[in-house]
Amino acid sequence: MKNSLRLLTTFGIATTLIIPTSVSAEGNLFSESFSPKEYSFQAIDESLVSTSKLFIYDSGLKFAYPDAVRGVYVTGHSAGGSRFNDLVKLMDSTELNAMVIDIKDDFGNLTYIPKEDSSLAKYEIGKPYIKDPQAMLKTMEEKQIYPIARVVVFKDTELAEMKPEWSFVEGDSVWKNGRGEAFVNPFLQEVWDHNVQIAIEAAKMGFKEIQFDYVRFPEGFEKRDSTLKYNMGDYETSELDPVQRRVQAVTDFVAYAKEKLEPYGAQVSVDIFGYSATLPEAPGIGQNFSKISANVDVISSMIYPSHWTSYFGIAKPDLEPYRLVQEYAKVENAKLGELKNPPISRPWLQDFTASYLGAGNYQTYGKEEVEAQIKALNEAGIKEFLLWNAGNKYSPGVDYTPN
Repeated sequence: MKNSLRLLTTFGIATTLIIPTSVSAEGNLFSESFSPKEYSFQAIDESLVSTSKLFIYDSGLKFAYPDAVRGVYVTGHSAGGSRFNDLVKLMDSTELNAMVIDIKDDFGNLTYIPKEDSSLAKYEIGKPYIKDPQAMLKTMEEKQIYPIARVVVFKDTELAEMKPEWSFVEGDSVWKNGRGEAFVNPFLQEVWDHNVQIAIEAAKMGFKEIQFDYVRFPEGFEKRDSTLKYNMGDYETSELDPVQRRVQAVTDFVAYAKEKLEPYGAQVSVDIFGYSATLPEAPGIGQNFSKISANVDVISSMIYPSHWTSYFGIAKPDLEPYRLVQEYAKVENAKLGELKNPPISRPWLQDFTASYLGAGNYQTYGKEEVEAQIKALNEAGIKEFLLWNAGNKYSPGVDYTPN
């Protein structure tokens, strides 16, 4: 094992456990007269060790949790290219302190090349966007930029086409939405394990948090759930109705992933549609805000003003970012207040211009619009946030801690 696993005793003392990986390795530790017949060691499977609650994996990197996470989205291309240095400078010169970096992207690709001995190597989904993840994370450690790995879960065209039996089939081919995107099946354990393994690799690299995105069925799935061909796995015999089966599968995945990541010291966050907090549950996609929130460390609702209709009685939400966020925060606070152990709220905010809404329905987003959203959160007692801009170009001059 290249990295050590720490044994945490009941007295709070951390001890490094070093286990010889083979008999030949022992020859380097003992004299030639040492007899393996008398003392025979066998390699211990790291996966067995990591399941013990006594062990916490040590990546060797140290990150302190900030006073409040104030982060930005970073693509694999940006993280591995020259824009990364620009984003580091942005962190240095402002109150921003975290990056959400794509590790598995919206197509199902890894943004780095996994090592040959990785269980993920066989899928050949690695892309050389981030050529040296360790060097990137080392820079982030030096700057104390909190590292969050974004893993897109069930929207996964690569895996769906590779394994149609893990996806949804229409006729003789994998079903795709209007944007040509395919999804894999949230009912299947194999799909869960694929994504959890990616998350574990990210945690072992040194990421302190795994953010799962697209933790849901395809939009509008309730309209095609009876016409597409797919396997329901262990949920086949469930007595729940179709809506509750989907809710249960999505919630179960989140709980499963959180349990599997505990030995690696990584927190779990989930991105969720903002409107999910305003409903008992989103019936088609299987997202129940309260049930997901009960199984994560952080919940990140996507509350971009441009993405709402006149939901809160605001005719043109993109033109009123402060009021939109203010109204949303009231609903979310009430929802989270019902939970025994609510997660941290860390919403996604808009730092892009939604010109696609058409003239009169949008405005150019910059310093004032971003600050208005943050201010509304602060006033609602929500101190953490993330900024979304698909091109990773963030507005200059923003006060990220406005009163």
